[in-house]
Amino acid sequence: MENKTIVAFDLYGTLLSTDSIVKHLGQHFSSTTAQSISKSWRRYQLEYTWRLNSMGRYDSFSNITRNSLRHALAEHGEKPEKDVIDEILRAYDSLSTFPDVPSALGQLAHRPEITAVVFSNGTQDTVTNSVHHSPDLSPHRAVFKEIITVDEVRQFKPAPAVYAHLAQTIGKLPSSQMADLWLVSGNPFDVIGARSCGMHAIWVDRGRRGWIDAALPDLQPTAVVHDLNDILTVIQ
Repeated sequence: MENKTIVAFDLYGTLLSTDSIVKHLGQHFSSTTAQSISKSWRRYQLEYTWRLNSMGRYDSFSNITRNSLRHALAEHGEKPEKDVIDEILRAYDSLSTFPDVPSALGQLAHRPEITAVVFSNGTQDTVTNSVHHSPDLSPHRAVFKEIITVDEVRQFKPAPAVYAHLAQTIGKLPSSQMADLWLVSGNPFDVIGARSCGMHAIWVDRGRRGWIDAALPDLQPTAVVHDLNDILTVIQ
């Protein structure tokens, strides 16, 4: 990989739309409740990873996803049977992509100078299942040369050790070669984590809100795009 441009794609919230679970939730709850549960679920899923990082604790992303779903359901006064929860979690393994993803990955397949990898908080099994089972993403899975997760590090984004693990896995030195790597993410916390470690990072701002994250005001994305297809004009 040393002579190629390395581009690491975040999965959930960048390639796969976590909001696409609403359709499945709608089979069990009202439309309004399904949308609200989906938003709470995602919020708690991320919040749990940050809490665990802060406490120096670790649990698998699969467990976090289950526990945050239970939290969101309880918050809405919903108490479905275990088999319903299991069914919802299985559906989470086959989320839909954002509309711009298939065409962007189709273009990427014709750019041999770029090596693309998936880089996710998820477990190896969960991420592999998602990539292979998503009806929109699975036809393009060959674009990704590797799936890199946080399992071995036992920390979550945006912990510095996670980005160092990415670099080491693809044969780069975290101490001096982070600038050789590009991250593509729709999650501001991920973008800032990568930039803090010296990586290039493209924020996918599909909502066209503009960069407003102020956790570290001196850190900005290398570039902002509104459509995933535009990343190829940024990465030359």
